[in-house]
Amino acid sequence: MAGGWNSKLIVETWSHGGTTTTSTGLAVAASHSGGRHVCIVHNEQSRLAYVNAMQNSGVSLPEIFVAEAEDVAAAVAGVDFLVVDGRSKDFCRLVGVAKLSHRGAVLVCKNASERNIAGFRWGGVLDKTTRVVRALVLPVGNGLDIAYVATSGGTITSPKGPNRWIRRIDHKSGEEHVFRR
Repeated sequence: MAGGWNSKLIVETWSHGGTTTTSTGLAVAASHSGGRHVCIVHNEQSRLAYVNAMQNSGVSLPEIFVAEAEDVAAAVAGVDFLVVDGRSKDFCRLVGVAKLSHRGAVLVCKNASERNIAGFRWGGVLDKTTRVVRALVLPVGNGLDIAYVATSGGTITSPKGPNRWIRRIDHKSGEEHVFRR
């Protein structure tokens, strides 16, 4: 997905004990699109484990930052593709402080079914100038929550008033239920 989006800046978070399959795919996508791949880890032990796992996979290593995710995400501007782990306690803050590209971005939350936040919505985490174009939850692994966002510089309102359709997603099965008010 990152390669098809032609991402120029891919940012991901990784914690010790996690798999590197997503990282391997993002590294390949970054090399195909000519983009930059950045991985954020919490401590030096995680960095060493990540480097060993990525070297065993045979792909090029991304830029690795050992810091708090919010600090790096706030410093790196123009994020086209952001992957966070839903098990992390600070993933909402990370998404909120990330400086997204002017073209918009794709936001991915791995392990979405393990989030500790009931009723999570992408719009509640992002700033007012960022609009969620489409969001979906896929029942892949422990859940994959994907959002396409546009940074329009303003808010968009409907001329007819509030939306008449209510959409609810069953996070366990991935089914979408649509009701009319």
